[in-house]
Amino acid sequence: LSSSSTVAAGKAQIQQEPSSETTEGQAINITCSHPNIQTNDLIYWYRQLPGLAPAFIASLHKGSKAVSEPAGTLLVGAERRSSALQLSQPRRRDAAVYYCALGA
Repeated sequence: LSSSSTVAAGKAQIQQEPSSETTEGQAINITCSHPNIQTNDLIYWYRQLPGLAPAFIASLHKGSKAVSEPAGTLLVGAERRSSALQLSQPRRRDAAVYYCALGA
């Protein structure tokens, strides 16, 4: 299982780890840093499976939210300057490029 990407959205620079790897069933956190986030911005997460268009996972303003596909939890830090997609038991089919983005 691996992920990679860096995304810039407007004035808000978003930074992600170049890549992350784990083995099937081994928990992983895919992190995103957005230090210039604005008050009203939502944090959006997407993933792109091989050969497919990016697909929406979830959006969140703050706190945490369970997500079903992939099975895990979306977490937003208290100051909203970072977020993470936590996959507790990732499967091989979850190997993809994961993106985060900001938007009102």
